[in-house]
Amino acid sequence: MKSRIPLILLACGSFNPITNMHMRLFELARDHLHQTGRYQVIEGIISPVNDDYGKKGLVSARHRIAMAKLALETSDWIRVDPWESEQETWTETVKVLRHHYSESLRLLQSKNELMKNKRPIERSTEDSLSYQHSVLPELKLLCGADFLQTFKTPNLWKEEHIKEIVEKFGLVCISRAGSDPAQYINESDLLRKFQHNIFLVKEWIQNEISATQIRYALCRGLSVKYLVPDSVISYVAHHNIYTEESEQKNEGDLLQPLKLHNTTVNPLND
Repeated sequence: MKSRIPLILLACGSFNPITNMHMRLFELARDHLHQTGRYQVIEGIISPVNDDYGKKGLVSARHRIAMAKLALETSDWIRVDPWESEQETWTETVKVLRHHYSESLRLLQSKNELMKNKRPIERSTEDSLSYQHSVLPELKLLCGADFLQTFKTPNLWKEEHIKEIVEKFGLVCISRAGSDPAQYINESDLLRKFQHNIFLVKEWIQNEISATQIRYALCRGLSVKYLVPDSVISYVAHHNIYTEESEQKNEGDLLQPLKLHNTTVNPLND
């Protein structure tokens, strides 16, 4: 049987808070990729955005990381990674992808070095096969299909970053009710050029859980049970995280990428 390509799924976002839908995206993507017969998904990574992103109502990354860890206690393949949230400021998505790609390369090199240093007699047959077939996993960005629309938002993305994401890494997009990702792709010359590296996944059981609506419900003291894990609900209640006051945070502020891209550039230093 032909060996499958190992693959890591990375989801970047606010996760404010993490919801059952966020976790469902990973399961849907893994099923789809396995059904292609080409890939073996080996890991899922959730990367909450840095506090400096400037999104309205964004609570501290400390809380968002903690809630995501609680939510994923029942998963044996998805983990939370704090690297992006721990940087001094907001980090562009393409740089987060580069970081995780470098990390997977480093881990592979360490594994291969360890195997090389073992005496042949110490290696089991399984180890030998593993060593011979060690390959660098592909890394793809997991997102909702409406994410493709954001590529058209003026000053939100750099064209060269979009190109690097779809050409070097690739996207796995989960459709939502009312979205037409195929149309978004057809409307973009760049996305159409690399559409072979964009996987569109249909969500047959529509699940429109919105983190924004979850926060609104929590602010009003309404139940969100079965929409987010019980452990997250308990954490929110214990720390009194989502309030009318927290929803006003960053109100009126531009998102950090818009601030950066709107900065006047001196042509002499460009």
